[in-house]
Amino acid sequence: MARPSTAARRYAEAAYELAMRDKALDEWRDGLALAAELAADEKVAEIIDNPAVPLADREAVIDRLLDGRVPTGVRNLVRLLARRGRVDVLPNVAAQYVRRLNRERGIVEAVVTTATPLDEDETEAIRARVEAMAGSSVDLRSDVDADLIGGVVVRIGDRLYDASVRGRLERLRSQLMAGTR
Repeated sequence: MARPSTAARRYAEAAYELAMRDKALDEWRDGLALAAELAADEKVAEIIDNPAVPLADREAVIDRLLDGRVPTGVRNLVRLLARRGRVDVLPNVAAQYVRRLNRERGIVEAVVTTATPLDEDETEAIRARVEAMAGSSVDLRSDVDADLIGGVVVRIGDRLYDASVRGRLERLRSQLMAGTR
């Protein structure tokens, strides 16, 4: 994922403040996620992020897509981003909003990477283990990287736990290379 921009953080902070005011933190989280998903669609982005399309038409498309599905504030934020030609930051805004919400709720974000997709039981077992390691609730996301060969890599904040076959082989190679010098 691309590094979050300052603009995305600022929009997310403003969104968080409005959601706090409206006592609708979860609704805003879900609304931002839906808006980011819709804006990522090529056909939608072709219209709402195209300065050649009149602003009124872009806003009409946004209204048709989001009215009744997201809080009014989320719809207004997407319209503002379209006006400013910044719809591309919407996924980062949604991600930054979730990070802020998780931080306020004491939830740690973690990413588990495996060589093959995890089933529900494996995911829950890893979640329990990561929660024990982190000492708090965890928002767990899983990725698949076939290059790991096997095992698991867990990133909790800035800490990395590498129990993958690839990681073990790389450490073994480093040790062997260090011994030959």
